[in-house]
Amino acid sequence: MKNVDMKVEGNILTIRVDLTKEFGASSSGKTTIVASTEGNVSVQDHDVKVGLNVYRPRPR
Repeated sequence: MKNVDMKVEGNILTIRVDLTKEFGASSSGKTTIVASTEGNVSVQDHDVKVGLNVYRPRPR
């Protein structure tokens, strides 16, 4: 995962992303990656998965 912190407290999943970070251009080149789970990931000790992509448009 890139810039994604997931924490479970009781039945609440909290996802934290630092919006000041960047990880370069997406594969299409249209956006800049801010955070990603890089596919679907399991939530520890729960029968659920998370797929997250956070991005911003690249200037033209």
